[in-house]
Amino acid sequence: MDTATVQCPYCGEPLDVFIDRSVPRQEYIEDCQVCCRPMTLVVSVDPDDDGAAYVDARSEEE
Repeated sequence: MDTATVQCPYCGEPLDVFIDRSVPRQEYIEDCQVCCRPMTLVVSVDPDDDGAAYVDARSEEE
């Protein structure tokens, strides 16, 4: 598994999250390691861009 850095939508801290590049689209909830609030992580893997992974961290209010 690879890692990516995202910014917590609540406290703004940069966080490292694990990414499974074998799944093209993932959406899951993970707690911030700093403020402990739940954020939704949306991961998209682009097979046309050498498997580049894009991660979006969203608050639960969105």
